[in-house]
Amino acid sequence: MEVAPMTWHGFTLSPALGWPAGACLAVLMTALAVAVIVLHARRRGASDETAAACVRRALLCLTVAAMALTPSVVSTTSSRAVNATDVVIAVDVTGSMAVQDAQYGSAQTVTRLDAAKQAVKDITSLYPDASFMGVRFGASGSLDVPLTPDERAIGNWADTLAVEATSVSSGSSLDAPLDTLLLDLKSVREAHPDDAIILYLISDGEQTGTKPRRSFSTLRKYLDDGFSVGVGSTAGGKIPVVRDGTSSSSSSSSQSQDEAWVTDPDTGKPGISKLDERNLTDIADEISGTYLHVDQTTTMTQGASKQASTRWQVTSTVKRRTRATPVVWPLAALALVLLTWETGAWIVMSRRLL
Repeated sequence: MEVAPMTWHGFTLSPALGWPAGACLAVLMTALAVAVIVLHARRRGASDETAAACVRRALLCLTVAAMALTPSVVSTTSSRAVNATDVVIAVDVTGSMAVQDAQYGSAQTVTRLDAAKQAVKDITSLYPDASFMGVRFGASGSLDVPLTPDERAIGNWADTLAVEATSVSSGSSLDAPLDTLLLDLKSVREAHPDDAIILYLISDGEQTGTKPRRSFSTLRKYLDDGFSVGVGSTAGGKIPVVRDGTSSSSSSSSQSQDEAWVTDPDTGKPGISKLDERNLTDIADEISGTYLHVDQTTTMTQGASKQASTRWQVTSTVKRRTRATPVVWPLAALALVLLTWETGAWIVMSRRLL
């Protein structure tokens, strides 16, 4: 706890050497001043020391004592501190995100990726004056949009997101963005230590990779809040074959009967992809966050996400600081005058004794 210095008409004592050393030096020099006066009184008549010399030496000791205590002028300054919000959005673009079983605020059925795009745009609207970062992940994670205050850049990025081609897909791995997020969140925290960092991970929660999923708990120390957002349905749907980042059918129209589907190698029939809410709930728990499922009646502009955006708004606070500015030069000038006087008197006395 910081203790404010005692002031008198805007002045205070703030020893440059610290209170222990400064106080000891001041007491020592004061004692020498008293000793000079006492010795002069005792040796009166038996010494050639004049009263002026006694006063001069005592004043010199007292001046050094005052300098040790460092008289200072107290001034108060105000500064404005801005605590910003940084929103990191990670979107799943694996092949299963092309399944047309998602809803977002209406009865219309759209692809999971289209629902994710709408969620991204709603997230940006929830955080005015915030900065945003865009990450997509499929076979690997990629930072597409570095941290920027331009929310339109995130909206444009969302519009360009496409499901990765089936030919490059190697199964869904929910931890694909983990390494990218870890590095990026660490750099954001180091660059903006006072900012609030919020993570939104949007996915269908499918984990079909051969390796066990790594925990997202390593991100927790860099986050102030986080959400895993589920798109799709637990009933699921067939996965269309995707070539060059676009499915063979439009997301806004019903899928044709002769469309190519991703087949299950075990059965030889079209595979069914389902929303895995358990995986997404586990990820939310690992980052000490919240799981949300968007559907016909629930969007990002409602519920816990809306409450979080209100909590982590950009805030501005005014901080007042008291500063002590040393004013030692008048004492230093006086000490120089007394030393010059003492030197001159000593030279005169030395020549007189020759």
